[in-house]
Amino acid sequence: MLIRHLASRFSSSLKFSSSSETGSYILKTGDILTKMRIFSDWDVIEYSKVSHDANPLHFDAEFARNAGFDDRLVHGMLVASLFPQIIASYFPGAVYASQSLHFRLPVYIGDQITGEVQAINIREHKKRYLVKFSTRCYKRGTLVLEGEAMASLATLVPDQVQNTD
Repeated sequence: MLIRHLASRFSSSLKFSSSSETGSYILKTGDILTKMRIFSDWDVIEYSKVSHDANPLHFDAEFARNAGFDDRLVHGMLVASLFPQIIASYFPGAVYASQSLHFRLPVYIGDQITGEVQAINIREHKKRYLVKFSTRCYKRGTLVLEGEAMASLATLVPDQVQNTD
């Protein structure tokens, strides 16, 4: 029930460049997985409770404006949490091994953010697949966060497919 509730808070899409001979989709280099999310005040409060990050930039609009921002900020790591969530939603049991991040622009509460992971390298390793992903988040088409992630997948066949062509 909790997983179904959490999954319902996101919209997703998956673009595959190819499928297997049987018609099932297989993750290939160049394939893109995306999810859209609007970060709420509740998300920021709950993330702060777990992370113990009580920076006033996230809670005090006047403090944030005095620091040069338009409004209260969403925690950068909360925004970055889209990446492992995207991967695990299509490949349950994925082991998230590494992530680099470059924060480009602020994300404010209420912003609609599109997270995107693109497979850029896939290799077999110990009966699993080690996949390197390019990771990006956009706000109204503008890049706000980018990096790279590495994940170990048990299979290259996704658990769910939503054709966006």
